[in-house]
Amino acid sequence: MDFDDDAQLDASQVEDSRGMPIGGMAFGGGAVGLIALVAALVFGLNPGHIIGGGGGAPPAGSGNLSSKCRTGADADQSEDCRIVGVVNSVQAYWKREFADSGHDYTIARTRLFSGSTSTACGAATAEVGPFYCPGDKRVYLDLGFFQELHDKFGAKGGPFAQAYVVAHEYGHHVQDVLGTMRQVGDSRQGATSGSVRLELQADCYAGVWAKHGVQTGFFSKPFTGADITDALDAAGAVGDDRIQERARGRADPETFTHGTAAQRRHWFSTGYDTGSPSRCDTFSGSV
Repeated sequence: MDFDDDAQLDASQVEDSRGMPIGGMAFGGGAVGLIALVAALVFGLNPGHIIGGGGGAPPAGSGNLSSKCRTGADADQSEDCRIVGVVNSVQAYWKREFADSGHDYTIARTRLFSGSTSTACGAATAEVGPFYCPGDKRVYLDLGFFQELHDKFGAKGGPFAQAYVVAHEYGHHVQDVLGTMRQVGDSRQGATSGSVRLELQADCYAGVWAKHGVQTGFFSKPFTGADITDALDAAGAVGDDRIQERARGRADPETFTHGTAAQRRHWFSTGYDTGSPSRCDTFSGSV
């Protein structure tokens, strides 16, 4: 994944609250409980479903993203700036896609945090993994998750695995804007549940962006086969079956919330192969 050196980054789309003191955490119970939370919510939609608190998000720290993340050349040299560049590209794609369909796309910011954070969906720690909060329309990301993705979940990692994660979370924002989230209702667990269908659609949307990413002007050339392989590997690593088998030796489809490894790879591939958001209808028929 190579950025166009001259691409202009918009760091205002990413807030940096790392190092800011955050209080009011509702988590507890030690490592076993945290593993269960990760299994339930990695790449999750709304941590407020299981974590207490609320009260909205605090002001973000300005950090130094605007001063150090100016061009694609910066994105090739810095992980922080790479996240900015991916966020910019993903939102540039969806803004254009919405406009072509006669709709308005609302920009959503990503908030980088470390350790813990407060959101409109409740208080959260990094153990929850990356998530989107519809209450304040932000993607929340602790960059330490990417090391966890490698160490705990066995993914190969790499820059494009990170890009897949970001694009998946923005898939949830697209669902929020379109009203798709309402289709989930109370169907939040099970192999064919609304929650699984929502997550698989977000995977598909991530694949659609990957197909068109170079057209957003932020990258110097199309993504390589190795890039796509890294995304598929990351998608498979966080399948419900893989996570449950690693944690307790067996998978229980009745408790699935995100889909199996094979399903997640399938729907990312569907988005990437077709390049069409309309092919991401996971709410009709089987998944």
